[in-house]
Amino acid sequence: MTTAALPEKAFPVSWDQFHRDCRALAWRLSGVGPFEAIVCITRGGLVPSAIVARELDLRLIDTVCVVSYGEFKQLDELSVVKKIDQALIDMPDKSKILIVDDLVDTGKTAMLVRQMLPGAHLATVYAKPSGRPQVDTFVTEVSQDTWIYFPWDLGYSFQPPIRGTN
Repeated sequence: MTTAALPEKAFPVSWDQFHRDCRALAWRLSGVGPFEAIVCITRGGLVPSAIVARELDLRLIDTVCVVSYGEFKQLDELSVVKKIDQALIDMPDKSKILIVDDLVDTGKTAMLVRQMLPGAHLATVYAKPSGRPQVDTFVTEVSQDTWIYFPWDLGYSFQPPIRGTN
């Protein structure tokens, strides 16, 4: 017996919308900090980290590179291809560290990075229900069966209507 996958719902996000959502995230985070450093989960967290760093006037930015997707699907195994700088890992007050990503999906990546920096604050722009418990601050929740098309994934093209015309 085969299990049918849930239908994919498309959620295309424009550059303008993503910038607004990242600024909304920064606004929420401004009441949480203060933070001294950002750890950006690459690649998706690069753009939101830059925007949040600007809005919160943070200069210390590091990356942790985790491969969790391939060919537009979640991979079974995560791969860490760049670790967090030891100076941040050794930082005595981890609550001063902000971890930023574009999206939490299943929560596997977030859980892995949380193990590296216990006590850090994890923020994402978008959250899906399975990963939501791993996130401290987010802007928008989308259903688990929604695929978010980020602006760096898109070009300008026709989008068919949600409900077809018959």
